[in-house]
Amino acid sequence: MVRRIDVTGAGGVRLAAWEFADPPKTGETERAPGVLLLHGLMGRASHWVSTARWLSERHRAVALDQRGHGRSGKPPGGKYTREAYTDDLEAALDQLGLAPVVLIGHAMGALTAWQLAAKRPDLVRGLIICDMRASALGAASQREWEEWFSSWPLPFATLADVRKWFGEDDPWVERPNPARGAFYAEVMAESEDGWRPVFEPEQMLRSRETWVYDAHWEELAQVRCPALVVRGLDGELGRAEAQEMVRVLPHGRYAEVADAGHLVHLDQPEAWRAAIEPFLDSLPTP
Repeated sequence: MVRRIDVTGAGGVRLAAWEFADPPKTGETERAPGVLLLHGLMGRASHWVSTARWLSERHRAVALDQRGHGRSGKPPGGKYTREAYTDDLEAALDQLGLAPVVLIGHAMGALTAWQLAAKRPDLVRGLIICDMRASALGAASQREWEEWFSSWPLPFATLADVRKWFGEDDPWVERPNPARGAFYAEVMAESEDGWRPVFEPEQMLRSRETWVYDAHWEELAQVRCPALVVRGLDGELGRAEAQEMVRVLPHGRYAEVADAGHLVHLDQPEAWRAAIEPFLDSLPTP
């Protein structure tokens, strides 16, 4: 069973959260330790379905559509700053009653998670960082993304065209990647002229520019809870940087997943589970 829960983020932005669970017995949901899953840039809560399903066997598993994404609010003149994302997360945890929570974040969602863990250690009892760099990426990276968005052949005629372009034809794809094609098919919606993204590319660029020019090592060092850094062998987070992140984290651990790229949890769902489940099992019961 998947249940939608609407919460209110910073500045009154409506956020959609999704709880994955079988119908609970009386009081069972309240007793189960909370886990909140945060997607990356352009993602949505539904990208966590396979992870959330097995998590829900022992946890209260909730995935959040962050502002500008999925079915959450996308205010044209709204804030898409780091502070806005972390304030949204803080508000969501309060309204969902999940704290102290384990945060599992992919890419941008991982950065939001560790920034909140540094700011509010009382709310976070464990942290999983999936394929997110702590180093600054710089202006060249932002320009590449602007050019990449401009290259999308919108609108797509069918979802099959979406899967093919992002999984095979996109110049950024080195070899066919069905999981990547499926990722982008999940964030498209049908319009009068074809299939277009559910997000505004301009808002994605605004979100991204608030982190790419800065490094985030200082906040990482302020995370006091146990933390696991996970990378795909072919992902964006290199091994040397990942291991340095583990060293900087006061209670850091490391895992890597073979035959996986940036979308670790979608590329290799079983290996992803094998990488993170022992960490989850090691955390003290709240």
